[in-house]
Amino acid sequence: MTKPDETELEATILTLAAQRGEGRTICPSEAARALGGDHPDGWGPLMQPIRRTAVRLMKEGKVVITRKGRPVDPDDFRGVYRLKLPEGE
Repeated sequence: MTKPDETELEATILTLAAQRGEGRTICPSEAARALGGDHPDGWGPLMQPIRRTAVRLMKEGKVVITRKGRPVDPDDFRGVYRLKLPEGE
């Protein structure tokens, strides 16, 4: 299996968030599992690339990264986070 590129990561995040619906969030691991499969050896290594892609998408206004239900600073957040589409998308 080849490692997904930035385009595939972005498409997966945006597709899953759109499927979940406005105001609802996805876990970044859902995107990683969609690309890498259910085994941790497949999806685990994708978590950092997913995070980098999510940060870029937030800076572009395409997603919102939340922690404890609130938007975060994309350059300075730690721990568990969720992703959603911006309101009105």
